[in-house]
Amino acid sequence: DLNDNQKIVWSYFPKQDPSVQAVLCCDNVNRGLGFGDGKIFLQQNDGMLVALDAKTGAKVWDVSNTDPKVGATNTNAPHVIKDKVITGCSGAEFGVRCFLAAYNIKDGSLAWKAYSTGPDSEVLIGEGFNKDNPHYSALSVYQDVNGGNKEGGSFKALSKDQLKYPVADLGVKTWLKPQAVKDGWQHGGGSTWGWWPYDHKTNTVFYGTGNPSVWNPDVRPGDNKWSMTIFARDVDTGMAKWGYQMTPHDEWDYDGINEVILFDKGGKTYAWHHDRNGFAYTFEANTGSLVAAEKVHPFVNWATHVDLKSGIPHKLASASTHQDYNAKGICPAALGTKDQQPAAYSPRTGLVYSPLNHVCMTYEPVESKYIAGQPWVGATLTMFPGPDGVMGGFAAYDPMTNKAVWYNKEKFSAWGGALTTASDLVFYGTLDRWLKAVDAQSGKELWKFQVGSGVIGNAFTYGHKGKQYVGVLSGIGGWAGVAMNLGMTNPTDALGAAGGYAELTKYNAAPGGGALNVFAL
Repeated sequence: DLNDNQKIVWSYFPKQDPSVQAVLCCDNVNRGLGFGDGKIFLQQNDGMLVALDAKTGAKVWDVSNTDPKVGATNTNAPHVIKDKVITGCSGAEFGVRCFLAAYNIKDGSLAWKAYSTGPDSEVLIGEGFNKDNPHYSALSVYQDVNGGNKEGGSFKALSKDQLKYPVADLGVKTWLKPQAVKDGWQHGGGSTWGWWPYDHKTNTVFYGTGNPSVWNPDVRPGDNKWSMTIFARDVDTGMAKWGYQMTPHDEWDYDGINEVILFDKGGKTYAWHHDRNGFAYTFEANTGSLVAAEKVHPFVNWATHVDLKSGIPHKLASASTHQDYNAKGICPAALGTKDQQPAAYSPRTGLVYSPLNHVCMTYEPVESKYIAGQPWVGATLTMFPGPDGVMGGFAAYDPMTNKAVWYNKEKFSAWGGALTTASDLVFYGTLDRWLKAVDAQSGKELWKFQVGSGVIGNAFTYGHKGKQYVGVLSGIGGWAGVAMNLGMTNPTDALGAAGGYAELTKYNAAPGGGALNVFAL
């Protein structure tokens, strides 16, 4: 209670399936709650979606969304949009076939479920999909894709005129032979654990899908649609309006789940997305037409550029990965140039502000057999700082060009979500325990406060009794923090994070304690 010295009004202690701990990829994380219709919505790690009475904390309904016995979990926040509660799925590192699902807010009954892979009927693709950009629905975007990962193979990008489109059931047809399992799309990943905006003018929800399973690309030739894709869907029906695959045939675990930010300019609505693959994309939100696609930093070296006409990234053969070959110096690492913590847009400056990873890697795909409920990664990684000599940064970009306006270096990856205010302040947290405020126009650091542990939470603001407050949850964790908290020392442990983030122990005590920090402006 904000009027009574933060007195606890009620509390709820979830009962979870204890077996879920063994199948959580990258720490026991929770990305937030949802609110609507007088209810608080909690998405548990074990797949249970729970509705609580906001006044009393009493359970109203619950429903099972995923099954941890096959490696399917949940780490996302449930999103309340109109009369729906929308939630996702984690588990690509366990060969799970993921989806976005909508439940009716009153009783928890399923309204629709859209898979990331499979036939159009299950991905909820119908007539009118990609009508403004039918080339997004091409059968293959590269030459010789069936042998592209092999020595002497080719991932030469096709021109728009060379593409075969539109083609139906691409969620099946772009999973070519030979595969590690009979039908790769049935275990194809495409996780959905980010944050998803809603455009009320068009009744559209936007989201990204994650990496294809398994990380060894040799055993899943093809574009592997619709993993690594930005989707726009009708909230009432779940039907896809458009979908654009950012990293066809992903070879580096560049999860495409990062948030989409909507903004208006010149009478149009645009959708901005900083992908883990190191490119920032700007789309016309209503059509999916690509406006800009640029590297967020010059060190990105898996592709030279994205062709705006075709939408295809032009891969570099030197960064391609294949089984039992240790590809070195790939930038960015699997962490991407940005983790899932969101960037922020300021309508005052017209800029977007994004936390950054500057981490590179070695990547060696290995043979791995699928067993339900067991890890199915199929690659060994090591990570190290990028050519700047630091592991992170924070930058401002013009979203119409995706060119950087200013850039601040950080010793470690910046994993705290950004917040902009009307007074032209930008807040974000760092892994070495700082909450910072910088000038939105110049990036000049104006204030910082050392909280008790590294920040992977999102800065937030609220008003109470005429005063504005800014807060952040601190507590080191996630992919980088799990290695430290568990005392891992082998550089390849935690999928390479143990070696890459070894110095975090100099700035954080293990285990990283969680705390809510609130400041008055």
